[in-house]
Amino acid sequence: MRNRSILGRSGGFLASACCAALLAATGAAQAGVVPYAAPGVENATQYSFTASATGNLMAYFYASDAAYDQTIGVTVNGVSTGVTGLLNHSSSFGDMINLGHVNIGDALVFTLQVLSTGNVFHSQKSLNADGFNHVYSTDFGGGGIIPAGVYVGFEDIFGGGDRDYNDMEFVFKVAAGVPEPSTWAMMLIGFAGLGFAARRRGKMAAAAA
Repeated sequence: MRNRSILGRSGGFLASACCAALLAATGAAQAGVVPYAAPGVENATQYSFTASATGNLMAYFYASDAAYDQTIGVTVNGVSTGVTGLLNHSSSFGDMINLGHVNIGDALVFTLQVLSTGNVFHSQKSLNADGFNHVYSTDFGGGGIIPAGVYVGFEDIFGGGDRDYNDMEFVFKVAAGVPEPSTWAMMLIGFAGLGFAARRRGKMAAAAA
């Protein structure tokens, strides 16, 4: 099973040694094949996703070739964030949703809610009632208004359908969180204290001269 770590704001795509993805410490990761290159054949690669940074898990709509209405969501360490969105038939390329806050090392499982049929599919194959792998994933180097991240394409038919993995296509990444107001307050107090100490040292040095 491939393990993919979701991008932080400045980091490259992180993956375990069994993945073909490259690690870029700064800048965009190299792009993989988008969309799935072997339609009609079930994707044999299984994935697990891990947050490589602490912050907000952002999802960017890429494309959809589905007739059914559907949205996406995510579970973090087995618990749903309660956020779903990016309805495929009303979303445009680059539309974005914040799926919730994650911490570095959190286990992420993405879900596809097929509103037209009531089916729910998961990025983790073992959770799917039909035993089918409903996702294809690769690194995404960025394009247009969508930043570098992790591309995921879903198949929305119970049992696999046409196995093209382009019914719901998204790019995910973790955006580093903004400090809480209390954290900013402590930082400002610290900076003020440093400034006061510097001025005091300057006055003492001038008096001694």
